[in-house]
Amino acid sequence: MSAYTIVNNDFIPADKASVLITDLAVQRGYGIFDFFKTINGRPIFLDDHLDRFYHSANQMRLTVKQNREELKTLLFELMNRNKLPDSGVRITLTGGYSPDGYELVSPNMIITQQPLKINTEINRQGIKLITYPHQRQMPQVKTIDYLMAIWLQPLIKERGADDMLYHDTGLLRECPRSNFFLVTHGNEILTSNTQVLPGVIRKKLLSLNGQNFTVQETPITLDDLKNCKEAFITSSTKNILPVTEIDGQVVGDGQAGEITVQLYYMLQELIAADS
Repeated sequence: MSAYTIVNNDFIPADKASVLITDLAVQRGYGIFDFFKTINGRPIFLDDHLDRFYHSANQMRLTVKQNREELKTLLFELMNRNKLPDSGVRITLTGGYSPDGYELVSPNMIITQQPLKINTEINRQGIKLITYPHQRQMPQVKTIDYLMAIWLQPLIKERGADDMLYHDTGLLRECPRSNFFLVTHGNEILTSNTQVLPGVIRKKLLSLNGQNFTVQETPITLDDLKNCKEAFITSSTKNILPVTEIDGQVVGDGQAGEITVQLYYMLQELIAADS
């Protein structure tokens, strides 16, 4: 476990860190966060995560008191104190201590660090998804609002699935904590082009377009699931995780597809180069 947590600019023993119940994160669920991992003590794709963090804050009208370099200084000092080489670091920005539980005020920033198991081999068995009609509010912002995702947990377990894939008016969106990709029989790699969170791993895969692959942002539909050759999800913790069944229908041959596997190890090279 970590020894320290940051609350605003203060380093506090992790088991003593707290915010008041008047914070808008508690009162109204108002806040944002970002999350990155460290490998051998080095943060992975940190600037991409900070880009998204500051973008989310701006969209939610939350002022970050620290500029980028000041925030980096805090992050590296926390990592130095905690000495967790492989870890996950979460930066949370709350709505602050609102006098009436509604008005935006000066935010609180909380930075936590926890040990994280780093996987370098692909899970070839993959996971099972079920689909559900839902569109997240402000989808391009990484908010702390996971109401629907948590409410749906009993349904996911009841259906024998691992996670949920959202869709809206027939268009596929994303999973609660990851982006979704499918591979066509023409070997095109597709992901939704609108109303989804701009994931950092998603961004890295899009950068591979033209390097022996066609990777595109485009509208994809529920019907496209019936004809896809492969499918997978992406996130900073999962990297690339094959999807082998959706709504009870087997994807491909029920194992990680060839292109999914190739992309996984290309991503590992990008991670190694950044660490």
